[in-house]
Amino acid sequence: MPTITFTLEGDFVELNQLLKLAGACDSGGAGKVLVAEGRVQVDGQPETRKTAKIRAGQTVSCGDLRIVVRAEHPT
Repeated sequence: MPTITFTLEGDFVELNQLLKLAGACDSGGAGKVLVAEGRVQVDGQPETRKTAKIRAGQTVSCGDLRIVVRAEHPT
């Protein structure tokens, strides 16, 4: 299963936008469809809220893709 590490720039990112930004789909709308079809899990549990707030430390799975969300570290 390919794993992508996504770095947050704020406190959270909406699930449909995360899917787009991580490359799991082409748009936020397509991300909403993936969630509506039950193809997305957050921390191993099915997620049905299209705009669920995803925070650092959470893991999102969609198909064979795993997205690990981490906090932005100051440079």
